[in-house]
Amino acid sequence: MKILIPTKLDKAAAAALTAAGFDVVQNDSEPIEALVAAHPDAVGLIVRSEKVPAAIIDALPGLKCVIRAGAGYDNIDYVYARSKGVDVMNTPGANSNAVAEEVIAMILAAYRYIVPADNTTRAGEWNKKKYMGRELTRKTVGILGLGNIGRLLVKRLQGFECTVLGYDHFLSRQRALNIGATPASLEEIFSTADIISIHVPGGPATRNLISYDLISRMKDGAMLVNCARYGVVDEDALREAKAAGKNIIYCTDVHPKDTAAMQPSADVADLLLPHLGASTKEANKLAAMRSASQMQSYFESGDTSCVINAEKPEGLNPAHLQLATMLGKLCSKASGGKPIRKIECTFYNNLRSYRKWFTPWILQGAVPGAEQGLMPAAAEASMREHGIVFKAREPMDDKLYDDALTLDLYTEENGEQKKTSVRGVLIDGVPVVSRIDNFDHLYATLTGHTVVLRYQDRPGVIATIGQLLSHSGINIDNIAAPVDHTTGETLAVIKTNSQISEDLLLTITRAIAAKQSFTLSL
Repeated sequence: MKILIPTKLDKAAAAALTAAGFDVVQNDSEPIEALVAAHPDAVGLIVRSEKVPAAIIDALPGLKCVIRAGAGYDNIDYVYARSKGVDVMNTPGANSNAVAEEVIAMILAAYRYIVPADNTTRAGEWNKKKYMGRELTRKTVGILGLGNIGRLLVKRLQGFECTVLGYDHFLSRQRALNIGATPASLEEIFSTADIISIHVPGGPATRNLISYDLISRMKDGAMLVNCARYGVVDEDALREAKAAGKNIIYCTDVHPKDTAAMQPSADVADLLLPHLGASTKEANKLAAMRSASQMQSYFESGDTSCVINAEKPEGLNPAHLQLATMLGKLCSKASGGKPIRKIECTFYNNLRSYRKWFTPWILQGAVPGAEQGLMPAAAEASMREHGIVFKAREPMDDKLYDDALTLDLYTEENGEQKKTSVRGVLIDGVPVVSRIDNFDHLYATLTGHTVVLRYQDRPGVIATIGQLLSHSGINIDNIAAPVDHTTGETLAVIKTNSQISEDLLLTITRAIAAKQSFTLSL
């Protein structure tokens, strides 16, 4: 079986696969199109940043597996690959240490003016007084995201005797302390840290997470390091703050595209690197070895545990998977977005035999920013990484809910645990929530815009809500408002024709003295 490696990957991958009996062709001097055209009989492909569009997949009729030697896989058309029966994998975690060390390098380089001092000294200048630097030792460092990279960074900073503050919404306080970081809010970190390093996922959930409000809290001379994703820092806000006289050192290694161009961060960054985070010989070799191991296991034993575009089993309605994600998002919202400690699920009737396939969909619903498209085993590993205990339960024999799904989410705050429970089902193929906690018989659709309000039951509340929505030009499309006669409370689940603003939600909450309120847009 022929494996193509059209990239500058450590030769260890080719050597390992060759030793295992594969016919390996590695060539990074020619474009991927040329290598594919010369070897149309290849069944496997290992790439780094090379693009693998539909045309490349079509040019290899026998292609079975594509592996991205790294974490991100946006350069591969994995949806089209699935339609052609091609499995796509990645090797997450292989670059973590390289990125953690790059952060240390960027901090030291910026603090000690390494780049300008080298340039000016080579030019015959002697700017010893001009480049009076600062020491990293015993500084307060804030780390946003205590995943693989964040945890390694904590370890690397220990040698500098730093005080480390950590922000990770999904880790318990004790787990963060065990890692070596004192849990802190974003506001606390931006107000007190000398250095802030970002290690959160990209995407809509973290877009412009580092806002003007946070930037304005930073101490004079504080440093912000972004080796995460472009777009997490609102660079326009940073630009505005710097123009107003705010003294902030900004180091970044991430850009809209990994390509030669004038980068949009150039005018606001004090240190600008061409996405070098993963560019070490050691990381390259580790990614190579993992790629080779996964490729060998895939063909020799059918191991698909790392496949990110898996085909769902025949007989499982995709709408049930969408239901699982929607219930996860609903649970997360209903719990106030507090750190998740445990998720327990019950699958009824026909769903019981498919329960492992729901894990990735529950993960990406309940945990904002979670990686999408994971296989079940990888999704369970991701939950463990977030400190979440996941359990698929057997239903009670005397409970019959058709093909229903119950999701119980346990959160923790200040040492206290709270349970939020929801149940969902398909009605005419449409996902609906049938129960939230003790409020049953809801049968509310989950798509579109929804506001959920819990309040003490009394006459006139719905009328008040309707008037406030009407004054803002918002119409009610549907409403379900069951009463819990044990507590005397009502839970109103109201579908609206447009999204409700935070200000309007606060106005409604105060007007009806709501005990709980949140919006959900799906």
